[in-house]
This record gives sequence, structure tokens and C-alpha cells, in this order.
Amino acid sequence: MDVPLDWGSYVRVLRMASTPSWEEFSQVAKIAGAGILLVGLMGFIIFWIMEFVPGGV
Repeated sequence: MDVPLDWGSYVRVLRMASTPSWEEFSQVAKIAGAGILLVGLMGFIIFWIMEFVPGGV
């Protein structure tokens, strides 16, 4: 894999990057947490269906 060493691009990206404010960070954390809980809940429901419904695998 050939990665070019164009330092100007890297410096430009680092200059544009900034630390998020507390409000932005907390909003992203809430959305990510809700997504994790949703996926876990879906997995639990699928497990429950497979375990307790007759004829499950």
C-alpha cells in the first residue's frame, strides 16, 4: 500500500480539527449509547424468541 507523504494535507487536517464542546460531546455520547442499547435489546429479543418459543433452533 503506497501512502504519499504529503505533510501539507496532514497539517491542514490537524488545523481544521478542534476539541468538541461539552454539549457536542454529550449529545454524541447519548446517541451512541442509545444505539448500543438498541442493538443489545434487539439481540435480547432474538435470543428470547429463539430460547422460549417452541420450535426454535
